[in-house]
Amino acid sequence: MVTTSLPLLALRDFLNLPETTPASEYIQGQIIQKPMPQGEHSAIQTDLAAAINAVLKVKQIARAFTELRCTFGERSIVPDIAVFRWERIPRNQQGRIANIFTLAPDWTIEILSPDQSQTKVTKNILACLNYGSQMGWLIDPDEQSVFVYQPNQATQVYEQPQAQLPTPLFAPEFNLTVAELFNWLMN
Repeated sequence: MVTTSLPLLALRDFLNLPETTPASEYIQGQIIQKPMPQGEHSAIQTDLAAAINAVLKVKQIARAFTELRCTFGERSIVPDIAVFRWERIPRNQQGRIANIFTLAPDWTIEILSPDQSQTKVTKNILACLNYGSQMGWLIDPDEQSVFVYQPNQATQVYEQPQAQLPTPLFAPEFNLTVAELFNWLMN
């Protein structure tokens, strides 16, 4: 993770900067570059987004987006997976999905990368919850555990292979166990 030591930058000025690879996030006036995703991170991100979309997108309940910039409050973050309920997906005048999302996702999912700060990622999840997200997951591939965050509730940790992971209220059809999630690392 690279944090600039430049003076605080206004959010509008950050949004006018060219995109970086990997993505940079704007958090309380600071620019923080996300770490480059590695194999485990990429496998979980790809398969989880596809699994969510296979259940929720086809029924126009919600849609999972990977690496989508979400700007709200004084943050501009790029969750690994941002899930938006169908009716909250920003659209342009032609009805197509908009390029700019100025709201927090309904469900934010982060996958911890090696050497990534769990505290920084947790703060992004909590910021999403403060701006309307129903749920946040923090997936830790090394520990094979999932931290689940919900507004005004204690954080829950799921690590037993047979444990069913909770989902937001809008996604009761989506079912996934801890074992199913981490088995994607074997295939």
